[in-house]
Amino acid sequence: MIGRTKTKPLAPGATIGIVGGGQLGRMLAMAAARLGYRTVILEPQADCPAAQVANRQIVAAYDDPDALAQLAQLSDVVTYEFENVPVAAANSLAGPVPVYPPPKALEVSQDRLVEKRSLKTAGIATANFLHVNNDADLAVALAGFGGTGVLKTCRMGYDGKGQRVFRNFSGDPTGIYAAMGGVPLIFEQLIAFEREISIIAARGWDGTIRCYDPAENVHRAGILHTSTVPARIPAATAEATRAAAFAIVEALDYIGVIGIEFFVLADGSLLVNEIAPRVHNSGHWTEAACAVSQFEQHIRAIAGLPLGDTTRHSDCVMENLIGDEVARAPALLAEPNLVLHLYGKAEARPGRKMGHFTRIRPVGS
Repeated sequence: MIGRTKTKPLAPGATIGIVGGGQLGRMLAMAAARLGYRTVILEPQADCPAAQVANRQIVAAYDDPDALAQLAQLSDVVTYEFENVPVAAANSLAGPVPVYPPPKALEVSQDRLVEKRSLKTAGIATANFLHVNNDADLAVALAGFGGTGVLKTCRMGYDGKGQRVFRNFSGDPTGIYAAMGGVPLIFEQLIAFEREISIIAARGWDGTIRCYDPAENVHRAGILHTSTVPARIPAATAEATRAAAFAIVEALDYIGVIGIEFFVLADGSLLVNEIAPRVHNSGHWTEAACAVSQFEQHIRAIAGLPLGDTTRHSDCVMENLIGDEVARAPALLAEPNLVLHLYGKAEARPGRKMGHFTRIRPVGS
């Protein structure tokens, strides 16, 4: 267990530190408040979405030593809302205060190459891949994969950023490495999958693991568009997602909620695409279709409380509101059986997640 070991659950009134002030931090702060906890946000942007609902904000960079020391002093436990928190910052916090999920999970998830190798070590199947450090490496990778695959930056890519797709490429790759930023890259096999799914899992202090039902995801321009539950997969495939989640959280000695994305192949088998050591966009549906959302589940896990029931009381479709789509909010509010959540962002920019909504219906209808 990372950081100062806790022996009993956090009492109401304790303070949870959250690194990152976006919409995930906002929803974590709201869930913490429902359970009687206070929250303090570390985020360089003043009046960020999370700070609007938290008790306090430290306006500073994520790696500011004084700010980290202040966060540790104010907090009984610290968590984070995104996976690009500097690992050194998480490690510095983990001395004086427990940090969940453990910084090791950050290290694994921040580098796609490290992530893929770690998954392989844990016995989890992924797409085939090769490390690319120059144009010569890329030429070898393209030849090995028949000119078809996805070239990705090893670090800092999300929502489709830092990626380039190749299909039957037979030209000269000279200059492509530099065009991708001259940084470490990974070339992944392009998978002919039937659908993309994800599972949200949680592991508590005592090793208890809970999984929500898998969601079927549709992306547009690299950004999640919808998550539908139940996913159109056989029961054996759903069970395989849970088995993979168990293996991953055990391998990482994980505490908290994790999102795991999969490709479903034609025969029903699975390949893990990536992991996210945090609450996840594809789990937002739990807010409307379960008694205990992924956000409350995460707070329960890091506070040492019993994990909640993950049973789904409704079938549902969650849809993101991107950019100007937030203008749909008044019309959406007129619909029955719809739960809307806006993130408090002042400016609706293209590609920016402004909110989400979930339409629910009786199970099996």
